[in-house]
Amino acid sequence: MTAIKLVMNKVSPEKIFMVSVLVVNGGNYLYNLILGRLLGPAAYSEAALLITLLLVLSFLGMTFQLATAKFAILFSNDDWVALKQLLYKHALVFGMLIGILLFAFAEDLQKIFQTESDLIFKTFAVSVPIYFFMSVNRGRYQGKQDYQKLSITYQTEMWSRLLITLGLLWFVPFKPAFLVALGIGLSFVFGLIPTNFNFKSITQNVALSKENRQKVISFILLTAGYELTQIIINNSDILLVKHYFDTVNAGLYSSLAMIGRVVYFVAWMFVMLLLPAVVQKQKDGEPTAPILIKYVSYIGGLAITITCCCAIFPEFIINVMFGEAYVSMAPLLWQYALATSLFAISNIFAYYFLSLDQYVPVILSGVLGISQIVMITFFHSSLYIVVQVHIIAMVALLIAQLLYFTHNTILNKTA
Repeated sequence: MTAIKLVMNKVSPEKIFMVSVLVVNGGNYLYNLILGRLLGPAAYSEAALLITLLLVLSFLGMTFQLATAKFAILFSNDDWVALKQLLYKHALVFGMLIGILLFAFAEDLQKIFQTESDLIFKTFAVSVPIYFFMSVNRGRYQGKQDYQKLSITYQTEMWSRLLITLGLLWFVPFKPAFLVALGIGLSFVFGLIPTNFNFKSITQNVALSKENRQKVISFILLTAGYELTQIIINNSDILLVKHYFDTVNAGLYSSLAMIGRVVYFVAWMFVMLLLPAVVQKQKDGEPTAPILIKYVSYIGGLAITITCCCAIFPEFIINVMFGEAYVSMAPLLWQYALATSLFAISNIFAYYFLSLDQYVPVILSGVLGISQIVMITFFHSSLYIVVQVHIIAMVALLIAQLLYFTHNTILNKTA
């Protein structure tokens, strides 16, 4: 035990968090792989739809998480208390609004995505406010760089979702999609661990100054705009495939996306570390570009490795992860991995500029995200065409981000 404590004391909190994120990503992958094997392509398409909705929710939640994280660094004393009060209130109100809308339009969503029942959307809707509350909680830990507690909250959410969902599928004789939705909702409750939130803090008579309130609102709107573009880019292809194709093809494409997204999920770990580091460097008047270059090099190396593996061993990877029923997707695996890799690198650039309150990357991402939807709407004769459209959009997005970074760097040097 003494040796373990000695090792833990020498390991930085950032490295512990990175290991934790890898474990969480591994657990989420295991969750998807088990569902894919248990349910088969057709039934898995509905489970994958719920997982996609969870990713959409996580992007929206990140608006509150990143805002909390950023201003936890910049604010102190009464301003920090007032900020927590403001964000917790807005997160709960926004979560309730989204939940009510999902519940109200459950029947319409059932028709659009061709699901067996609208109950999965209603079940998911009830849990939405908890998720947004959890996001503010995580933002506090991220901003204070308390990576131990931040790691725990991701671990409790992931493991509870995995174990509860599998338990329900094995022991409860009900439709699998509903059980998956129930497992996701219950995992949000466990994701609140740990928390020291006190409901009295919401009713405290503390308010942000007009100037600071404007800063917070501007950042929230800017971040929300970018998170919306993330939702469009990262999930529109899966949702459109679920709409345009039959359940078997939708399930096959979902398995392809899940494997190909491994780069993006790992890159998320660096985004979590990037924002507090950049904000702190900017606050201290130090150069911020070296941090960006470091993380881009990490993601670039990882992306090349994973894409090459997907190109050389596609059938082996799919067979091991999802089974023979999904092997027909093998020729497209490296191509989807390439598209996701390009997006992951672009994402690092975008969050870097978001940390610096620059909005042009948000506009660039929005334009390319809408372009992707338009192109898939017109060109979806096969899954192959959908993947090619995805690649084209991501190449254009990365080029645009690189050009903006180059222009911004040159401008700063000549200023």
